[in-house]
Amino acid sequence: MDETTKHLIDLSAIFTAVGTMMSWLPHLASLFTIIWMIIRIWETNTVQKLFGKKEVIEDEGAKPRKPEASSNRVKK
Repeated sequence: MDETTKHLIDLSAIFTAVGTMMSWLPHLASLFTIIWMIIRIWETNTVQKLFGKKEVIEDEGAKPRKPEASSNRVKK
């Protein structure tokens, strides 16, 4: 699922939560919200690391990179 779709579903979940708290929507909508929020929380890196489902990956930006050879350089 792409990020745009996730954001749209997140917004609908938030709207559903607010609507449910204000008694605008039925209980089925609140169940959808609870399930979706649990899925989104489970997908976070923090929770995945806590349950050992995901390895800790070092930030590549912190390591100095070696310059790569370029084909447009003049060789001497």
